[in-house]
Amino acid sequence: MSADDGSSLARAERFIWLTARVLEQRRFAFHFLGGDPDAVDAALGPYLNPDGGYGHALDPDLRGPLSQPLHAAHALRVLDGLGRCAGQRIERLCGHLTRVSTPEGALPVVFPGPRHYPAAPYHPVQDDPPAELLATGPVVGVLHRNRVWHAWLFRATEFCWDRVETLRRSHPYEVQAAVAFLDGAPDRGRAAAAADRLGRLVRADGLVVLDPLRSADFPVAAGYAPGERLFPHDFARRPESLARGWFTDEELSRSLDFLAGCQQEDGGWPVLRRTWAPGSALERRPIATLEALLTLRAYGRLPAPGTSPAGRPH
Repeated sequence: MSADDGSSLARAERFIWLTARVLEQRRFAFHFLGGDPDAVDAALGPYLNPDGGYGHALDPDLRGPLSQPLHAAHALRVLDGLGRCAGQRIERLCGHLTRVSTPEGALPVVFPGPRHYPAAPYHPVQDDPPAELLATGPVVGVLHRNRVWHAWLFRATEFCWDRVETLRRSHPYEVQAAVAFLDGAPDRGRAAAAADRLGRLVRADGLVVLDPLRSADFPVAAGYAPGERLFPHDFARRPESLARGWFTDEELSRSLDFLAGCQQEDGGWPVLRRTWAPGSALERRPIATLEALLTLRAYGRLPAPGTSPAGRPH
C-alpha cells in the first residue's frame, strides 16, 4: 500500500457504514473524514453509567450494563483520540476506579457484580478477582499521558511499575498493556529502561512474530485461539511508542505490509481472538478495522488527515 493509496480507506469506509456501531461510525468520520468530535462524544455518552464508569458492552467482550475496567480503558482510548481526557467526567471516572480497585489499588479485568452477565470465556468472572496489569496499565498510561492527577493514580502507578519491572514470563496482550503504561508514564527515563528490558523478553520468548511469512515458527500463547499471534505493529502502534525500538526498520516494514494485506474483501480487518458470541464478533471487527487504519496512517501508509478516501480535502 502506498502512502497516497486511498482505495483501502474507501473500502474500509463502506465496511464501517455497513457494519459498525454508531460510536465506531462517528470515530471513523472524525479520524478520516474531518468529522465533528462532539458527535463522537455524544455517541460515547450512552455507555456512561451513573457511577462514573462505563458499561453496556462498550468493550464487546463484556456484555450487560455493569461498569467494568475494560470498558473504562476503551472509553479513555476514545477520549484520548479526541483530546478530551480531562474535566469532571475523568474525575468521576477516577472516583469509580477507586471504588472498584483491589487492595493493591489496581484494577481487576472483570469486577464481580450482583449478577453474572455474559462475558468472553477468556475473561472469567471471579468472586475475588486479582489486580491485573492487563486492565490497569492502559488506564494509567492514558491518564498520565493526558496529565491527569488523581489520588487513585498513586497506588495504581506503583502497581504498574512493580508488575512491569518484575515480569519474567508474560503473554502478548499483557505486554501490550505494559507498553500502554510505559508510553504514558511520567518518568521517561525509567520507562525507557523498563521498555528495553521488556523488549528483550518479548523477542527471547517469541511473543512477537518477526516475519509474517514464518508465523508458524512462533508459538501461540496458552489460552489464545489458533493463529492468535501478535506482530511488531501490535506493540508499536505509533512511531513514538517505546516499543518501536524493539524492531528493526525491516521488521516493522514487513509487519506493516502484512497488516495492510490483512484487509478483507468486505473492506474490514479480521479479529484473531476466539469467537464466542455472534454480537461480540460483529462489533469487534469495526474496532479492529479502526485500529488497523490508525496504525497504518501513523506510519504514513494512508492519506493524511483531512483527506477523504477519494482524495478530496474536507
